[in-house]
Amino acid sequence: MPQIQFDDLDGTLAMLRESIAAFAARQPGTVSVRARRAAGGRLDTGLWSEMADAGWTGLLVPEELGGAGLGVTEQAALSEGLGRALISEPIAAGCVFSAMLLADAGQSAERDRLLAVLVDGSGIVMPAWQNPPRHARGEPLNARDDGDAVILDGNRHYVDAASAATDFLVVAPLGGEAVLVSVPAGSPGLKIEERAGVDGGMVASLSFFGCRIPASHVLARGVSVEALIEKPTQYARIAIAAELAGIAAKAVEMTIAYTKDRVQFGKPIASFQVVQHRLVDMWSDAEFACASVANAVERLGEGDAQAARLAVLAAKARCGDAAVSVCRRAVHLHGAMGFTDEHDIGLYLKRAVSLSSTLGQPEGLRRQFVELERAA
Repeated sequence: MPQIQFDDLDGTLAMLRESIAAFAARQPGTVSVRARRAAGGRLDTGLWSEMADAGWTGLLVPEELGGAGLGVTEQAALSEGLGRALISEPIAAGCVFSAMLLADAGQSAERDRLLAVLVDGSGIVMPAWQNPPRHARGEPLNARDDGDAVILDGNRHYVDAASAATDFLVVAPLGGEAVLVSVPAGSPGLKIEERAGVDGGMVASLSFFGCRIPASHVLARGVSVEALIEKPTQYARIAIAAELAGIAAKAVEMTIAYTKDRVQFGKPIASFQVVQHRLVDMWSDAEFACASVANAVERLGEGDAQAARLAVLAAKARCGDAAVSVCRRAVHLHGAMGFTDEHDIGLYLKRAVSLSSTLGQPEGLRRQFVELERAA
């Protein structure tokens, strides 16, 4: 079956994949997705703690700060396995994005506290940096200095697991620069509004009304919001692309197994040429998705910033399209069974749709790719 191919000289990737398989055997992803949906989309903090115990939440955090000290290759392998197992907790946002934001912040007691709770799972640290969509009510977030504090007013959108979060990493423009601050959940002047996502989770909007942040919670300042979030966005997009590649690969595997068992006109439907052609197309899409992630990881490791940006955009766009397309065709080939809520293939499709739109829809990422390439 399709799989992202990396060199694994010391066996680290094999151990990660075995860890995911063992975790999924104890905590099946499809069961946890249905349980979360039944609980109103709230994140299972017990499950998150188990993931922390497995070392997943601190995978990218340096060893001297309590993490595993691994890199983007290991994160891609982990995220691919999470996609295959449909373990849909927001690792890309709450671990990858947050870890990279904090890694570039200067050393401080608050930075070290946030990294510690991120690694051991005792806290859930979610980033909040995206502006309201054009059709939404509310103003984008802005910050202003007020003596020894920063005041936040406005809105941030598309925040994962907000009701379970203990802290938010908020990026906001401040004058001619940008600021990264940590905002504890429950802070005065902070309001959270959640809505159901397509995959059973919840997506939130944060509204700030004169929310006062002390100087000790100011983690970093930069020339712009874009400069602060560029590296976290790249790493999170690779993690999401790898998860989408895993979803696509698993959907192909499930569909091949089903068409071998499903008998029509006295034969398994996998023996019909038209079905074989569709399976080959699905397999090809999943293979190309896996290859695009491997290419992005390789380009990122080479140090060529332009090539890395282009490869990451391409991987996220390709994997988003591939996972949604493969899962839709998988539902079709499962026939009436595929449309039932009891069958797992529909959960994979919903997760693929949700992840495909996270940090950029494929068509938007392709436009960014062309603009960046032409500007070079």
